[in-house]
Amino acid sequence: MVAPAADPGEAHEIHCRLDELLAERAMTLTRLSELVGVSVVNLSVLKNDRARAIRFSTLQAICDALGCEVGDLLVRRR
Repeated sequence: MVAPAADPGEAHEIHCRLDELLAERAMTLTRLSELVGVSVVNLSVLKNDRARAIRFSTLQAICDALGCEVGDLLVRRR
């Protein structure tokens, strides 16, 4: 069974820890943008938990640049 699509206005439980990971590595969003080839605006949307989706290739590039796992970057809030 496929779950219904989320309402775009509905809050989600997934939290992106990008801010914390950048701080731990003393890296700026601009530098991460250069490393992964994603605009600062798009990374900011992700960082501020406003993203509705992320491509696996982008997720992999971010994790590679930060030396982390997906579970370090994205966590579920309850």
